[in-house]
Amino acid sequence: MLGRAFEQCARPRRLPMRLISRADCDISTERDVRLMFDRYLPSLVINCAAFTNVDQSESDPAKADATNVLGIGHLARSAQKHDALLVHFSTDYVFDGTHRRAQKPDDETGPRSAYGRSKLAGERAMQEGTLKHWLIIRTSWLYGPKGPNFVQTMLNAARAGKPITVVDDQIGSPTFTHDLAGLTLDLIDRGATGIYHATNSGQTTWFEFAKAIFEEFEIPNVDLKPISSAKWRELKPASAIRPAYSVLDCRETEKLIGRSMPDWREALHRYRRAIEESEPDGRR
Repeated sequence: MLGRAFEQCARPRRLPMRLISRADCDISTERDVRLMFDRYLPSLVINCAAFTNVDQSESDPAKADATNVLGIGHLARSAQKHDALLVHFSTDYVFDGTHRRAQKPDDETGPRSAYGRSKLAGERAMQEGTLKHWLIIRTSWLYGPKGPNFVQTMLNAARAGKPITVVDDQIGSPTFTHDLAGLTLDLIDRGATGIYHATNSGQTTWFEFAKAIFEEFEIPNVDLKPISSAKWRELKPASAIRPAYSVLDCRETEKLIGRSMPDWREALHRYRRAIEESEPDGRR
């Protein structure tokens, strides 16, 4: 999903880019990573691979760690060997979500889920080794064409006529893959290193985001109901704890690139246009 967004953003900039699929390189296998670096000799690697199933990470943390921690270590060692810049994406879930203010890159972390812990450990795998050139970009609530995401899940459920229940007390910033990819390329152009935050601007709840999705796609009469996080966990006790407030402070990022990120509602409108242009029925 994110890799395809980079392909689209790189094309008008005439940037040479090669997409590597998991079938070609499973980053949880160090041999795959070494062979990929030895074959292509990259000066820049943008890692879009991640294990993002938050609830499954609770029941199988080793599976999450294989990609989100060990895989990042494999990439970092090979990037150091080849003196390459490694760009990696992390998450708002590295924070505990108890502060009602946007989180800055240097704020104290405190993940409350196995997924968040695995992503934070991946960040540290980049920072604590010998890797010289690295860039970590934390983002949130990511969606885009050509991949599973919350927007598509909502659309599929609504079109199937299913009742939909969505939590209404978790607040964050939905982020369109195309906007994240373009911003990342801008950061790279400006020589950014370290940790940056990047999301679409504005904030909402998952419930209000779902309502906006159905409004944007003009799907009427959806059986949509709100639910609290506490009630959701009563119904699904195996589900992971999500941060209640995970808005990221992107001001340092915007200052460096010289522009503000688009509002999340405007980004959702462009997402609709993008999938309608790629598929006549607008389902992908």
